Amino acid sequence: MGNPMVGWRRWMLLLVVGLSACSQQPWNDPYPASQAGKNILYLGFQERPKHLDPGRAYSANEYQVIAQIYEPPLEYQYLKRPYTLVPLAAASMPTRTYLDAEGHPLPTDAPVSSIAYTVYHIHIRPDMHYQPHPAFARGPDGKPLYLHLKPDQLAGIHTIGDFKHTGTREVTAADFVYEIKRLADPKVQSPIYGLMSEYIVGLKKLAQTLRKVRQSPGGQGYVDLDKYSLPGAEVTGRYSYKITIRGKYPQFRYWLAMPFFAPMPHEAVHFYSQPGLADRNISLDWYPVGSGPYMMTINNPNRQMVLVRNPDFHEERYPSVGEPGDAKAGLLADAGKRLPFIHKIIFSLEPESIPYWNKFLQGYYDVSGVTSDSFDQAIRIGSGGELALTGAMRRKHIKMETAVAPSIYYMGFNMLDPVVGGYGERARKLRQAISIALNYEDYISIFLNGQGVAAQGPIPPGIFGYQKGREGIDPYVYNWTSNGPQRKAIAVAKRLLAQAGYPDGRDAKTGAPLLLHLDTPGGGPDAKAQYDWLRKQFNKIDIQLDIRDTDYNRFQDKMQRGTEQLFMWGWNADYPDPENFLFLLYGPNGKVEHNGENAANYNNPRFNALFDRMKNMSNGPKRMAVVHKMLEIVWKDAPWVWGYYPKTISLYHNWYGNAKPNLMANNNLKYKRIDPALRARERDAWNRPIWWPLVLVGLFVVASMLPASYSYWRRTHRTAHSGNS
Repeated sequence: MGNPMVGWRRWMLLLVVGLSACSQQPWNDPYPASQAGKNILYLGFQERPKHLDPGRAYSANEYQVIAQIYEPPLEYQYLKRPYTLVPLAAASMPTRTYLDAEGHPLPTDAPVSSIAYTVYHIHIRPDMHYQPHPAFARGPDGKPLYLHLKPDQLAGIHTIGDFKHTGTREVTAADFVYEIKRLADPKVQSPIYGLMSEYIVGLKKLAQTLRKVRQSPGGQGYVDLDKYSLPGAEVTGRYSYKITIRGKYPQFRYWLAMPFFAPMPHEAVHFYSQPGLADRNISLDWYPVGSGPYMMTINNPNRQMVLVRNPDFHEERYPSVGEPGDAKAGLLADAGKRLPFIHKIIFSLEPESIPYWNKFLQGYYDVSGVTSDSFDQAIRIGSGGELALTGAMRRKHIKMETAVAPSIYYMGFNMLDPVVGGYGERARKLRQAISIALNYEDYISIFLNGQGVAAQGPIPPGIFGYQKGREGIDPYVYNWTSNGPQRKAIAVAKRLLAQAGYPDGRDAKTGAPLLLHLDTPGGGPDAKAQYDWLRKQFNKIDIQLDIRDTDYNRFQDKMQRGTEQLFMWGWNADYPDPENFLFLLYGPNGKVEHNGENAANYNNPRFNALFDRMKNMSNGPKRMAVVHKMLEIVWKDAPWVWGYYPKTISLYHNWYGNAKPNLMANNNLKYKRIDPALRARERDAWNRPIWWPLVLVGLFVVASMLPASYSYWRRTHRTAHSGNS
């Protein structure tokens, strides 16, 4: 029989040795020790990006990755507001030439009706090179190493990193033209082909040609697009090209800041078209090929995606100008320094928000949003509705940035409806009364935790045309006070309702109560509470509200046929221009008649005429004056209850630098900075192991063994004593 005293002594010895053998890295660190102290940015993702091909990608989670890899001609200046376009791959801002139907140049102030074509002349910077990639690898004879791969050569190839050799080459203007041609390739299935084919000259014809090619035998493989001309995109020099579009479309410049117009090397498309690679998920949708600051080295959607600095990235500097207050906030401390600052970016799969939040608090993620689960722990709302960090967050030196998104959520009136629609005083005053009654400040506080701003019109902050102060408020819904806009009293709304023919919420002629119908496409877990809130808002002015909750397809059908009365809707900006919001109220965009995005079917001839004038104007005082006239019209007509502009909240640790929200740009990671040493110290302080439970367990084990040990000692002692007798 063994000695139990020896057993517990061994157990305690193992415990001490185990504790002393622990590394300095926290026990709960999810990353390997080799990453400790490295200049790495840690982010998370909930589901893998479906497309990383710049011709196909169009979702936020896709752009979060590819915008760090591809470089279109333009980008949004990181610090300036309103959002401002500046050159990226372009050496300077594109110049425009207007042409008449015969191709003759026109003056810059030519009437829109005389402009048949607009030509954008683009010169790219001459120092750009693609990231190292096997598509560019060449042997001693100068021929591509991996262009005609045979099945036996693919043995052991599972990821792009399994190819031993890589190469690079210079970016030329032909690569930009090549990518524009890809928009017409039916195999690419670009989501912007439909829109661009209406503008880029010859794109629709090229698509027809490529469709026939793709349907021919062998047409599913590599198709050399250089063999097909495109009048709307032509190379004019090694570092210059031109894009020709129909008519005048000033908003086209915003598309030049999107990856759809980034350069694409034909070698990459040819490489990825080889049989057997797509079966291994080796394609443009998995492994992009760009000239930007980062390149993808690992794409494992079940675990992580990794971007590392592109060793062939050209020289680019941190901006030297920004908004007032940026210098004081430290956002110009890196002015003029070479980008990017961070060496590696690791996106780890985190399908649930709570584990991500907990790891953020432990310092294992550098940035976090705020969800309903974490809001109370992170944010407190002041008496004036302002958002601030809780004491727990401040003690961790966590910082917060908020920004109003270029989006709007609103309640719309169907202007074709006989009760709430129309342009007479009766219907107009009814809509104004409802607009006053729906207190969206209250809604934002109750349902959004203060993450929103009550809207004053269709144009959100940050977009040209938005005005602060007295000039920017809806005077039919708000009064201007020394404390800013204040919603008009319910008594005003009731007076307007009576003037509309519904005193105390009853039809003055029939005495019947006014019953209105709101159609919604189904709601989430908060739907019932929101519906109750809406009914109370209407009850304040004695209107009964019937909410018809239907599935999304049925709701869409009602909207298309115009059988709804009231509806809830929203819009996110495609680009930061007032045209992208005001067109939602443009008559020729009516949903019922024209299948457009004007869901309210609003059609005011004065507004339409001003829109036609405004959409082609350059930003400046004259355009601002036209926009204000348009706002005055819709303020009075009230086709929407303006609703709210959503607000985003970002939290980040104090080792994460140059944090400023830019909700139009996606290529912001090159500007960020990490202090790895500070992060390591904070992680160590927050994740020190707690020893006392182990000590208590050890003492408990020792205590539990003492009686047995004592009994064993007595028994052996008695036996020994007896043997000596």
